[in-house]
Amino acid sequence: MAEKQSTMESLREWVVEHKLRTVGCLWLSGIAGSFAYNWSQPNMKTSVKIIHARLHAQALTLAALAGAAAVEYYDHKSGAKAERVANFLDPHPHKD
Repeated sequence: MAEKQSTMESLREWVVEHKLRTVGCLWLSGIAGSFAYNWSQPNMKTSVKIIHARLHAQALTLAALAGAAAVEYYDHKSGAKAERVANFLDPHPHKD
């Protein structure tokens, strides 16, 4: 169980460090999945398929941004962000 938590924690840390990349990947996968689904629907015009794919990807992007905001809020409340900023500003505190 502890190994699973450490894997989830490392995944969370990666997402925190790469928020925009995560949102971009979710958008790309969302639009690709929506295109694949819409192209399997035979009775739709191509323009409607494209519009639906864009709308689905846009909704997924908004959800990802809300998730990133929740992670940011959690990091702010837990103090993890302040610790990360301190490490970034002074990476070698004991070096003279």
